[in-house]
Amino acid sequence: MSDATAEALARHPPRLGLAALLRSAFRHEDLSVHLPSLIERAERDDAYALLDLALIQQMRFRKENGLALLRQALQLQQLYRIGDAPADALHVLVIKTPGDLMANTPVECLLEDAGFRVDALYVGAALPWPSQLPAHDLVFVAISEADAHVEVLQQLDRYLADWSCPVLNRPARIPALSRGEAFTRLADVDAIRMATTIRVSRQALEQVAADPARAATCLPGVGFPVIVRPLGSHAGTQLERIATPADLGAYLAGTDASRFFVADFIDYAAPDGLFRKYRIVLIDGRPFVCHMGISQHWMVHYPYEEMTAHADRRAEEAACMAGFDDDFARRHAAAFAAIAQRFGLDYIGMDCAQTADGRLLVFEFANALVVHAIDDPALFPYKAAQMRKVLGAFAGMLQRRATPDDPASPAVTHAV
Repeated sequence: MSDATAEALARHPPRLGLAALLRSAFRHEDLSVHLPSLIERAERDDAYALLDLALIQQMRFRKENGLALLRQALQLQQLYRIGDAPADALHVLVIKTPGDLMANTPVECLLEDAGFRVDALYVGAALPWPSQLPAHDLVFVAISEADAHVEVLQQLDRYLADWSCPVLNRPARIPALSRGEAFTRLADVDAIRMATTIRVSRQALEQVAADPARAATCLPGVGFPVIVRPLGSHAGTQLERIATPADLGAYLAGTDASRFFVADFIDYAAPDGLFRKYRIVLIDGRPFVCHMGISQHWMVHYPYEEMTAHADRRAEEAACMAGFDDDFARRHAAAFAAIAQRFGLDYIGMDCAQTADGRLLVFEFANALVVHAIDDPALFPYKAAQMRKVLGAFAGMLQRRATPDDPASPAVTHAV
């Protein structure tokens, strides 16, 4: 690493950062108050200001503008200090790629209070691969499993092949988290249920909409009702339950996507008629619950009005968190062990539920699900302790993996 780069990292301009901005957005605070000062700094080619502006624009649902600002920032520099700590603290190098808020693991939220020195390096098709990097004790690959990232993950795997310090979430293993590949990998695990999931073109769906008799050939292996969503979408974006082939036409009229995931709809309602969905992360193979949503609707988002309006549902979530290790985690221990073994990743997130016959029903695997400690403590007082447990486990994993034998081992400066 050049002296100029080292000085730039050590004396970076002020930044707001992902964790603070997400917290403000979650509280419905006016993010536009930051714009005048950030724009003034950005006009002086302050890359950190551009990075914050990019985040704010995305959180204000101006995605394309935000991505343009991110590209502008990365033209100035690819390396950013996102976590300050003394020189003797653990040094973590996080590798990201340009994209929206789902493009990378939100490490800033996971390590907000960990006391580590954290640098983020952006790599991608239009970005050069650095010949030198700052000193670090380990690498964490934050790039998500999206189809658009497959090539950069392959390149990154070659780049990190003989790294002299630990690399967590090896890039070659990340693409297997995609819906289709995950289904294939886990299809023979009796403890796990996943909907049969296929990739189809818009043309195929249009053919089924025009002629329902084409469903068997255009949508092999799945049957109505189905769940449809565009490839690359998350958080329920353009995700719908389609009851009949005739309903596909109306769905397609509302999206311009060209390729889709289509999956069987699995009814996971409990005997009381409510749907319960869990966000769980595996950290070094151990499961931790991050939230439990309870809803009258099959598509459960969190947090949402049904949780804030019903104290009994919050009480159930609190009980779930308090007893998770001895209840849910124990009941599904075989499923979690299979997931950890089949993917071989250090950190995996999933949205899941439980079927009527007691199996783990997995909707989605991802390494970039939003995991945070920003819920309203007045409404969710039990969440703080649980998230301290989750974030502590993540930080503890990094600390153990970086210094397994000698806690005082020096960081390594890489020239590659």
